[in-house]
Amino acid sequence: MPGTGHEPALPAGGPPAIAAPRTPRRLAALAQALDTVLPTTAPTGETTTPTPLMGLSTGIRTLDDVLGGLQPGRFYLVAAAPGAGSSLIATAAARTSALDQHQPVLYAASGLTRADIAARIVAAHLPVDYRRLRAGRLTPTEQDDTAALHHHLAQAPLYIDDGTDLTIDAIAESVPDLPGLALVVVDRLQTTEDPRLPLSGPAQITDAAQALVHLARTHELPVLAAVDTDDPQVIAALSLDITVTLTRDADQIHATVTERDLGPQATLTLHADLAHARITDPYASPVTLTSTPQTPPTTPPQDPAPTPQTPLQAPTSPSPDPMATQPAPTAHTAAPRRPSPRRTTAPPPPEGGYANRDYSYFTGMITRAVDEALHDHDGDLTAATEALVKKAVPNAMALFEATRVGGNYEHTVYPETLEFLRKKTKDGADEIWEGRHNWTNTHLTEELKNGTHPPITVNALDTNASFLSAFKTHLPIGALIHDPHGGFDPKRSGIYRLPTRPTWHHPDLPDPIGNRREDGPVLLDDATIRLLIRCARLGLCEAPHITECWTSGASEGLLEKFRRVLTEARTSAIETDDTVTVEYIKAMYSKFTSTIGESSVNRDIRRPDWMHIIRSQAFANLWYKSHRAHSNGLTVVRVRGTDELHVAGDWRTVFTEGRLTTQMKQKDQYPLPRKSAR
Repeated sequence: MPGTGHEPALPAGGPPAIAAPRTPRRLAALAQALDTVLPTTAPTGETTTPTPLMGLSTGIRTLDDVLGGLQPGRFYLVAAAPGAGSSLIATAAARTSALDQHQPVLYAASGLTRADIAARIVAAHLPVDYRRLRAGRLTPTEQDDTAALHHHLAQAPLYIDDGTDLTIDAIAESVPDLPGLALVVVDRLQTTEDPRLPLSGPAQITDAAQALVHLARTHELPVLAAVDTDDPQVIAALSLDITVTLTRDADQIHATVTERDLGPQATLTLHADLAHARITDPYASPVTLTSTPQTPPTTPPQDPAPTPQTPLQAPTSPSPDPMATQPAPTAHTAAPRRPSPRRTTAPPPPEGGYANRDYSYFTGMITRAVDEALHDHDGDLTAATEALVKKAVPNAMALFEATRVGGNYEHTVYPETLEFLRKKTKDGADEIWEGRHNWTNTHLTEELKNGTHPPITVNALDTNASFLSAFKTHLPIGALIHDPHGGFDPKRSGIYRLPTRPTWHHPDLPDPIGNRREDGPVLLDDATIRLLIRCARLGLCEAPHITECWTSGASEGLLEKFRRVLTEARTSAIETDDTVTVEYIKAMYSKFTSTIGESSVNRDIRRPDWMHIIRSQAFANLWYKSHRAHSNGLTVVRVRGTDELHVAGDWRTVFTEGRLTTQMKQKDQYPLPRKSAR
C-alpha cells in the first residue's frame, strides 16, 4: 500500500479482470405487449373504429383468417410430403407480399433455381399454364399477356438467393442489406441429406429451424420456411412457433395449423390449382389480391360473385355448379396442338368424377382432341381413330405434364442412363429382367393327358387396361444412385441385383419373375422386388437377397392423377359406346409406357427404369389376380403376358365381369383335354 513500503500482491493469473458494463434486459410493460395482441382504436369523429392486427397475407384468405396473417417475430413452418404443396405456400406468400403489397421479400431457394421461382410466380399471377410456360409452348395470346406482365413483375421488390452454398448464416447476413425487409421465405428444408445442399439432413434442418426462429425474433420479421416432410416425429422435434401441416388428396389440400404449446388450432381445406402452380381458397374463382389487409369475415363465407376478367386473367378452375356451361378455358389447354373452332362450351363435368374429384379440365383435353379429329375427317370413325393414334405420344405427354403441375419438385426427365439400362443393339434388350409370364400349369396338363384328372372347362379371362392400372406403382423421382451394400428401402425405388435367380416350388402358381432362366446374378426392377417380398410374407418363397442396388427416392403418385384422368375418360367413353375415344386412350397409355425408355418417338422424357417398373407392375398385377383365383378355389391353368388369365371354375364368384379397369371379361371358353380332330 502507498506509504507502507509494501506493494499489494497480484493474483497469480495476472491483473484482475475489469467487469464489462452490464447491458440492461429489454423489459416490456404489459401495456406494450397488449398492443401486439389486441386491436387499437382510431378516432373517427365522436366514435372509434377498431384497427385490426393483420400480418402479411399468405395470398390465401382462408389461411390468413386462421393465422392472422404472418406476424412479425414469428416463425412459420409449412410441412408437407413432396408434392403436397409446401413450396407453393411459400411462393404464394412471397408473391403476395412483393407483387401485391410491394413489401421487400428475401426468397432463399435451397434446391430450387431462380428460374423455378420466377416460372411459378408468373404462372400463378397471370395465370397461365405452368408446364407450357416452362416448355415454351404458350399461345400467342398468352405470350402477349406475359410480355405485358413483365414490366410489372420486374419492379417487384423480391430478392432471390439460389446459391448452392446457401446457409442460414448467408440468409442472416443478407437481411441487413435489404432496407425495409418485410418477409423472409426459405424454400426449402430437405430431410434427405444432400452434400451439395447445406440446408438438408435431419441435424442440419433442426439447427436451421432454431436459427430461423432466432432470426425472426431478433429482426422482428415473419419468417416462413417449407420442409419436405409431414412426419409428426420430425416436426415435433423441431419444436416451432406455428406449423402448418399439409396433406394432399388429388385437388384438395388439407391443412392443420398447430401452435407449439397449444396443439392443433384449426383444420381447413384448400384447393390445389396445380395447372397454375398455386394453392387457392376452396372452390374459389381466381383470387384478386389487394394491398390492404383483410379482416376475418363476420358472416359465413359465400361463393364469390364472378368478377370481370382483365386481359391478364383467365378462368383457372371449373365452376362448382355442375350445370354451368361457361366458355372453355382453351388458353390453358395443352392438347390438342390446334384448338377446335367448333366447341364454344366446356364439357360438363362428370357427376362425382373419379374418387369424387372433378377432372373435367383434363378430360376436356381428350374430348377436344377427339372432336377435332372427327371434324377433320368428316365423321369417319376409322380415319379419326388412326389420326388420334398417330398423335397419342405427344398428346399423352402433354396430358401427363398438365397433371404434374405444381409439385414441390419435378421428377428428373433425362437422368444419365446406366449401362445395364442401355440396349445392346438397336432392336435388342437391356439387362433388366421383367416378370413376364408365359406359364402353363404343366402338373395339371400332365394329369389331364394321363387321364388321372377329370376333364375341365377353361375360361380365358382378359384384364382390362393392364398398363393403365400399372401406372399406380412406386417410381424413382430422381436419378438412380448406386448403393454397393444393397438392401431394400420401401421409400426408394429402382433396380436391384440378386446373386442368383430365386427358387419357386409351387406348381399351381406362376413364378413371380416369369419364365426367363439364366445362370448368375439377375437385375430386377422395383415392382418385381416388391412382388417377391409380398410372396415371402405369404410364405411362398424366401425374401429376396439384394446385394447391390441403384435407387432414388420414390413416389407412388407420379402417374396417379394421369391414371385417374385416363380411367375416368375411358369409363365415360365405354358407357357412351364411344369407340374412338376408347381406342385413343388405349393408344395413349400403351404408347406412353413403351416410349419413355429409349425411343426416338418420345423425346420429352428418357426413363427406361420407369418403363421396366410399369411393365413389371402389370405382370405383378396379373400374378396377384392368379393368386386370388387360386386362393378362392379356382384352378389356374395358364397365365400369359400382362392380361391373360385362364382358370377353371366359377370365376364370377371371384372377379366382377365387365370392361372397367377393376373388372375382368371372358374372351373364350374351351375344354381340356382338347378333343383331337378325327
